[in-house]
Amino acid sequence: MRLFRVTAPPRIRTGLMLTMVVSVCSIWLLMQQMASPTEGKDALSRDLGGVSVKSHTSAKQTSPNSSHKKHNRQPLTNEKPEPNFRVVADSAALVVVLEDEKQKDFGNQILIGLDSNRFKVKPVRFETQELPPLERLGEGLFSVIIFQNILTYLNLKEAVRSQIDSYCRKFNVGIIAFAGASSDNEYSVRVGDFPLVMDKKMILKDLSLNPESPVFHLTKKDSTLKGLLPGEDWTVFRSNHSTYETIAHAKTSTQDMLPNLAPDSRPILHATVVHDAGSFDGVQRVFFGSDFRLWLHYILFLDCVRFLSGERLSMGLERYILVDVDDIFVGTAGIRMKPDDVDAMILEQTILSGLVPGFRFNLGFSGKFFQRGTKEENLGDEYLLKNAGKFWWFPHMWNHMQPHKYNSSSRMIQDMKKNKQFAQDNWIPVQRGYAIAPHHSGVFPVQEDLYSAWKSVWKVEATSTEEYPHLRPPRSRRGFVHKGIMVVPRQTCGLFTHTNFFREYPGGKGRLDYSIYGGELFRTLVDNPVSIFMTHLSNYGNDRLGLYTFDKLVHFVQEYTNIQLISLSPVETAKKYFELFPKEKDPLWSNPCDDKRHLEIWSPKKSCNRLPKLVVVGPQKTGTTALYTFLSLHPYIRSNTPSEKTFEELQFFSGPNYNNGLDWYMKYFPVSKNGSDHYLFEKSATYFDSPLAPTRVRALLPKAKIIAILTNPANRSYSWYQHMKVHKDKAALNNSFYDVVTAGSNKGSSIHSLQKRCLEPGKYATHLSRWLKYFPKQILIIDGDQLRADPVTVMGRVQRFLGIRPRLDYKHFLRYDAKKGFFCINKHKGKSECLGKGKGRVYPPMEPRAVEYLNLYYKQHNLQLHGLLESYGLTVPQWLTRDISDTP
Repeated sequence: MRLFRVTAPPRIRTGLMLTMVVSVCSIWLLMQQMASPTEGKDALSRDLGGVSVKSHTSAKQTSPNSSHKKHNRQPLTNEKPEPNFRVVADSAALVVVLEDEKQKDFGNQILIGLDSNRFKVKPVRFETQELPPLERLGEGLFSVIIFQNILTYLNLKEAVRSQIDSYCRKFNVGIIAFAGASSDNEYSVRVGDFPLVMDKKMILKDLSLNPESPVFHLTKKDSTLKGLLPGEDWTVFRSNHSTYETIAHAKTSTQDMLPNLAPDSRPILHATVVHDAGSFDGVQRVFFGSDFRLWLHYILFLDCVRFLSGERLSMGLERYILVDVDDIFVGTAGIRMKPDDVDAMILEQTILSGLVPGFRFNLGFSGKFFQRGTKEENLGDEYLLKNAGKFWWFPHMWNHMQPHKYNSSSRMIQDMKKNKQFAQDNWIPVQRGYAIAPHHSGVFPVQEDLYSAWKSVWKVEATSTEEYPHLRPPRSRRGFVHKGIMVVPRQTCGLFTHTNFFREYPGGKGRLDYSIYGGELFRTLVDNPVSIFMTHLSNYGNDRLGLYTFDKLVHFVQEYTNIQLISLSPVETAKKYFELFPKEKDPLWSNPCDDKRHLEIWSPKKSCNRLPKLVVVGPQKTGTTALYTFLSLHPYIRSNTPSEKTFEELQFFSGPNYNNGLDWYMKYFPVSKNGSDHYLFEKSATYFDSPLAPTRVRALLPKAKIIAILTNPANRSYSWYQHMKVHKDKAALNNSFYDVVTAGSNKGSSIHSLQKRCLEPGKYATHLSRWLKYFPKQILIIDGDQLRADPVTVMGRVQRFLGIRPRLDYKHFLRYDAKKGFFCINKHKGKSECLGKGKGRVYPPMEPRAVEYLNLYYKQHNLQLHGLLESYGLTVPQWLTRDISDTP
């Protein structure tokens, strides 16, 4: 049975039909009168896909903007292509899109399609943005260039167009462009100065592919679509130049009338997607005659991206699929499975396992609700257990309770053990190592008790959720590993607990079919190499929408694509996911209070009021401990409690503590009674130069304010060396400071480790730019020298920056200690309390040769820092101004 369904076309009015008949007759008579094709560049006859297509005798040429000169590109004749140059490994697709209200939707579809396949994308808004640099240090940055509209490409300024074409030739990169909707009354137009004509405003049917085209990867080359194609504004292409080869072609909607009008006529196929192989001007291109309204265009587009990028932007053909059936035994009476539903599931599983190696339905159970249906449904429960060995099984909670609602971990463990005992008593072969939490509660945001209980009772190795990092958009769902448990993204398939009958399906059966046959569900499977689909018990009783959906989906995928569907056990599926995406193992903790759904599945015992509003990020040896102490003097500013290992610094965002999770981090902050009593902050000087810290802080604390303290990087470097020397570091004890900072590659690892910590944090511009990327208006820069010399003024700036009330007058709380050489806390009766013995040490002067070396080493870094601070309107420290002015 043919599974593909084409939506019936709207009824064509009689007048329009007569016009189309007359047009067909005119075209046929004109073709008969053409004795032979005209020779030369303007002769536009072409054998497209093995079918002789004769064109109209004239065509209007599309002209670039009248203010631009014509692109005088000559055809290539025996010209050798330029040698290929390297494109960077993380190259992107450059996509030129339109902001026009009528057209921007399709531009977004292009961007979403590329993003869904995890391709790096650089969008350019044609009307408002300049073309970005195409190369960096002689390497290409883009693997393919895509234009939402052909006319955008043709109307580029001559210099820009030439730059793009030259880049494509140099790096062997291709161009994709789409014919936009027609806005004029022209039916045939010349494509710039290419030997190619576009015929517009066509109504087409019966699309087929040219099996000789080299672009096919996902798409089966013998695919055909019968019936009218969606839309009444198709563009088709014709040419007499050998560079053009058809990829897809179709008939006009009146094509079948020709045999009656002219019995000797040959069928005419019109090229709807055409491939410019590059023999005209050395650039390969693919032109589409319509957008993604035709579902096949989407996978053809992905194939063309793969082909024209030299497979740099490509995904393999394997797709791993797992179908979870949640809530076994949980459904309310009247919508549960009956014995004949179980038989139907077994039969469909047999069919699917013949098409998808290893396929089994994966059933999740809650034992408490066994035998809670009607009499016939209870027989279904028993029959399901009788056939339990034919399926995979995984545990829900015994009573289907959401983990975040448990008052104690012991109660949670007790319920898990009940479910485990139920499985043992009924000989359910539970798949070792996989479990699902009801409503994904406790998986993300993480409920630590759930992970511990899973490990203890079920030895869980893997789970899945649709909530990480957020439910929407689905294409952005990712995986992570926490406490040794692999968390894999879960996908919805349009079936929920309330979608049990075709008549009740939102939009009707036609809406479900649309999703299956090239729509959302089909694209989900195409775009994701690993798909764990969530379904429910009730989807397999009643009208058995679950069986219908996956039967039709699998057959459709195998009819039209080369995708290889495979099923693995749940744990092996999770392992495969992280084999494909190993960088996702490290989680990115986000703020639960920024997502309504996350708040609904987060423990009511927890509060975002325990998260800091200020983070002092360092760097080390610039005065961060002094600032921490001064901030703590304010009655409404409170820091975290000390860590057992790192004292006042939690070092959460920059080190292994991050893997401990959000609960670990929050436990160090006090609970606020009304949410506004205290301004919480933390200080960890290791954050400043950590490549990961800015991203992590932004994810969890997007509204936080950031303070960085900058001192002369040479002095900071020397201070770190002396700090390590005091702490008996062997490399510091056995080598002079100059020897450490100038050490070559032949020195030992201990010296290079010390050298890195001396020098790297001082590259302020490099590190600060990462923070400014995420916090462009939330950063305060403090001059470390000023903090030491005039902390009262600095603390006034800090309070204004925080917006804290009331403001503390620090002149009453700080006093200069001549012995220490810096300000200390003013205690009662004229006594002072200074920082620890390790703070404010006086070191021997730095060697002149070390000073000279470091001034030269940091020269460019300081210049970059000065420019960076000025560009963001941030305070330039006085020491930096002096250094810049002293630079020859």
